[in-house]
Amino acid sequence: MFGAGGGTSSYREAEETDLIILWGSNARETHPIFFHHVLKAVRNGARLIAVDPRRTTSAEFADIWLGLDVGSDISLANAMAREIIHAGLADREFIGRATTGYDDYARCVEAYPLERAEKDTGIPGDVIKEVAHAYARADRGMICWTLGITEHHNAVDNVLALINLALLTGKVGRYGCGLNPLRGQNNVQGGGDMGAIPNRLTGFQDLEDAELRGKFEKAWGGVRSSRRPARATTSTSSRTWPRVSDAIGAGRRPSKCGTSFARYHRCIRACRTGGSTSWAASSGLVLTSPIQARSSSTAGSGRTRWKGRWLRSAPSSSSRLSTS
Repeated sequence: MFGAGGGTSSYREAEETDLIILWGSNARETHPIFFHHVLKAVRNGARLIAVDPRRTTSAEFADIWLGLDVGSDISLANAMAREIIHAGLADREFIGRATTGYDDYARCVEAYPLERAEKDTGIPGDVIKEVAHAYARADRGMICWTLGITEHHNAVDNVLALINLALLTGKVGRYGCGLNPLRGQNNVQGGGDMGAIPNRLTGFQDLEDAELRGKFEKAWGGVRSSRRPARATTSTSSRTWPRVSDAIGAGRRPSKCGTSFARYHRCIRACRTGGSTSWAASSGLVLTSPIQARSSSTAGSGRTRWKGRWLRSAPSSSSRLSTS
């Protein structure tokens, strides 16, 4: 699934794993259904580690919170990898059988000792070491991430750094292990599984692959599919909106996460049938979301700046290591 934006683990695996790292993800608020399964794992004895500059509500459930400085994810991941290698915890059998480029990767992460990582991330070196050993020694472990990793100028390198950790420890292709990007929009993962992504067929299979496309066309009784994908983002003509009297926005805040802020506002104004200036109050628009959107006048108020750099609960640029 690498490169396809699909997770490698099921909900049941998440419940039955030994260790979960939420990296750049506040799943309790943004992926509440998935987080219910995470909590089942915690109740079953799994350790939860949260990596996030903020002490999120997800971090409050974690055994360890790593409050790293923004943009220092690669330094943290590479320092963990270096520690795993130096401690002899790398899965040499898996590396030799299923990956390439290990020597180059090992040379790359050698430049990230704990002392450098502590300076880069603000996290004490002994805590980084503890997390690295915990992940490497866990029989079953998974890394989950979301927009906290991907919405950076070096997003691809961030993701590769996490993938490298899983490959280094052999936590791919085994039950209870894996890499899981928690997608950023409502049911985009399930939609992708079903083939709703413009350039993918069901199961994330490539639309432009003639052999794969032929398999589906045969199953569909000879129906021919387009060889070229449509646009990857929703494209509704601005000419269409003035003729729309009703619209439903489900689990999404297009004014904040849409590709064109001004365009969405024009679309919403076209939908209004009353004089209200509130989206939710407009009789032509229905919004459904588990989180109530705050108005701009209140956004940012009441925020708390957490002083802690890292938290331990009460006692109880990246070189690529690729699959072959």
